[in-house]
Amino acid sequence: MRRVRYERSGGPEVLFLEEVPVPEPGPGELLVRVEAVGVTLPVVRKVREPRAPIALGGEVAGAVVALGEGVTGYAPGGRVTGLVFGHGYGDYALVNTAMVSLVPDGASPVDAVALVRSGLVAYGALEAARPAPGESALVTAAASGVGHLAVQLARLKGASRVVAAVSDPGKADFVRGLGADDVVTYDQETWGEPVDYVLDAVGGDLLAPAVRALAPHGRLVAYSSGGGTVAAYDLLVGAKSVIGFQMGLIARGRPELYEAWRRELWELHAAGRLRVAVHDMFPLEDAAKAHAVIEGRGNRGKVVLVP
Repeated sequence: MRRVRYERSGGPEVLFLEEVPVPEPGPGELLVRVEAVGVTLPVVRKVREPRAPIALGGEVAGAVVALGEGVTGYAPGGRVTGLVFGHGYGDYALVNTAMVSLVPDGASPVDAVALVRSGLVAYGALEAARPAPGESALVTAAASGVGHLAVQLARLKGASRVVAAVSDPGKADFVRGLGADDVVTYDQETWGEPVDYVLDAVGGDLLAPAVRALAPHGRLVAYSSGGGTVAAYDLLVGAKSVIGFQMGLIARGRPELYEAWRRELWELHAAGRLRVAVHDMFPLEDAAKAHAVIEGRGNRGKVVLVP
């Protein structure tokens, strides 16, 4: 089987394709023939980190080939999607059943990787903000794989005004088409009228303006891998709060909640109320091109690899 790997940190150019044996599933695992892989910013960032190389994981969808010891509820040929912490950029992947779910009839594997994991992060970050009907929201990285779903979910959860923050004004029409009322770019001096909550997927230098965008008693949910710091005084003067959100903690610690969110996402998608946008699909051998799109922040929706 083919697999994408890297041996030194760097940009997309360090990725290469290799031939390796098809793995065998261990206890609690499924062997999945991969049909789609979701490319995420956290994985792209990890390739650049000055550290030992990691296995390229992420969201995968495909057909079950074999079951590991003790696995029940799945059968060869079943269509599934899930999160892979090991090697996911390949023709086959091992997926732990704790992180997998069935793909509904009529949904494509591309729909699955674009909706489930990114949608769960968007849904969970929104829930962490404790939104009340009629409140206003701002979403950073609003054109991203997670952000474009967060914009729609904020509206579905009753936001009276949704502001989309993007890196490029050329993305304005895209995010307005998702339901954003206003669009701001990161380099603007202010981000318009204050909002009740911010869903931040960027972090770093954008944390400070994101906090300034909050109204008194506003909440910022940070779910980015970009780090950053917030001055305590900036929170005190407006009685603002910053809330961290991490999807893995929900998946491991509250699997019933994880499953309930997953079911609702599929129901919203099936009803046509939550639209998945796919920016582009790349063959596995062009993983470097997919990473370059993410690094360049040019995507409008999800970037997907198709083995």
